[in-house]
Formats: sequence, C-alpha cells, structure tokens
Amino acid sequence: MTLPKKVLVTGATGQIGYITYKRLTEQPEKYDVYALDSKREPSVRVPQSWTLDIPDEKFMLCDIADFDQVRQAVEGMDVVVHLAADPSGESWESLLNSNIVGTYNVFEACKIAGVRRIVAASSITVSQGHREREPYKAMMERRHVDIPDDVEMITPDIPAEPRSLYAATKVWTESLARTYAYRHGLSCICVRIGQVERDRPRPPNGADIYVSQRDIVQIFERCINADKNLKFEIFYGMSNNDLRWVDISNAQEKVGFVPEDRAEDNYDYDA
Repeated sequence: MTLPKKVLVTGATGQIGYITYKRLTEQPEKYDVYALDSKREPSVRVPQSWTLDIPDEKFMLCDIADFDQVRQAVEGMDVVVHLAADPSGESWESLLNSNIVGTYNVFEACKIAGVRRIVAASSITVSQGHREREPYKAMMERRHVDIPDDVEMITPDIPAEPRSLYAATKVWTESLARTYAYRHGLSCICVRIGQVERDRPRPPNGADIYVSQRDIVQIFERCINADKNLKFEIFYGMSNNDLRWVDISNAQEKVGFVPEDRAEDNYDYDA
C-alpha cells in the first residue's frame, strides 16, 4: 500500500493557495496535506464569500522570513508547494522579507530536511516586457487585424522580461529553483501563474493571460505528481485562451497539463 504524499502548501490563506490545499484535501487517499501562512485570516484576494476550512492540526502559523520556523514546518514533507509571497509589490521591505529571504528559506530548509520536490509559484509578470511589444500587445488588446498568422509563441526558454520589483523577485525564485535542482539535487518546478479567475477578466485586457481556478489547480497538482526524474522546469500556468501568446506545450508534454477552460468561454470579448 502506497502512503499518501505529505504535501505542505505555503500561502494557504491566499486564493491560489487555498484552492490548491482544498483540491488536495479532497483526495485523502493520495495526499496528507498541511497548510502554512503568516496569518489565519484570508488574504485580500480571497472572495468574501469563501470560508477557509483548515483544521488547526493541519495549519502552521509561520513567518517565512524566519528560517527556524520554516525549517520546522517542512520537516517530513515529500513536496512543498510554495505560494507564499507579497503580490502587491508596494513595499520593498515586504518584498525583501517575503519574496527574497522567505523564498530562500523555503528552498534551503527543504534541502536540509530532505524534501524531494518544490513546486514554486512564479508569475506571468516575469514576461510583461514581451506583452508590451508587438504582436503580443495586439493580442492583449485584441486588435485582430494587427496579429500575424505566424506568431512566435513565448516559451519558458526565452529570457524573462520583468518590469516591476515584484516580477524581479519571481525571476529570483526561478533562479533559486534552477540552483537547488542542479547544485543540490532537488526536483524544482516553477509555474508562471497567469491572471487567475476571480469573477472574470475585464475586456479588453486580461483575456490573453487568463487562467481559471480549475486550470491553475490542475497544473499544480500535476507538478506535484510529475515523474521523479523531472529535475527542473518552468511552465506557464495558463488556460487555452484564443489569443494566448505563451507556449504551454512543455507542460502538456512533461506533466500532462491540458487546460479545460478559455477566457472566451461564455464571454464575447469582441462584441
């Protein structure tokens, strides 16, 4: 009998963290799931209609800028899904503590504790510079007449183009993942998360980088269960939008990610 994987989800009181935690807890035969965050209250991005159901015995209150707390939290885990971060980018001090120091602490603690895999949240914002140039800008703005038939998709192998400090911290996350994979032997997978569904993306901007809750949870779960020999990868976590300009084929090939949704489902952006 195979024992359930012990999985820790950091940032579990955030929107993506909670839906990931919830999806895994619905499969107790496969996962023994734990949640970690710096507070019990839902983040500002969590819809007010949600009630976070995380039992006390599965929740760890932790400041990820405190290495000793992180080291204790990851002990005994098979996989850590690292979603904790400051997404606002309003304060350098907060970005430094949460996204730089905190992310280093997670990787280093996992190395020491013998965690086999880290699935870390990156962001579509690391590619914002591409989105500001043609023809990708035309795809964002849905200017169909300006979109050529043979658009070269942006792959994870193309250098990042961050345009904010927050995005730059996510490039740091990806660089740490590469380092800990090839220098320290962990399996490290980064997901560049698109604009996650809350209600709907607002036309005309947003449909090109939309990802449904269902699709983002799918790719994180598939990364958790990726082949043990998968050492390092960066995937775009995106739905199959009509004007998607990032390439998700490597995620389909390597972890079986097949989006079920599109931004255009039940919404006519070009009306």
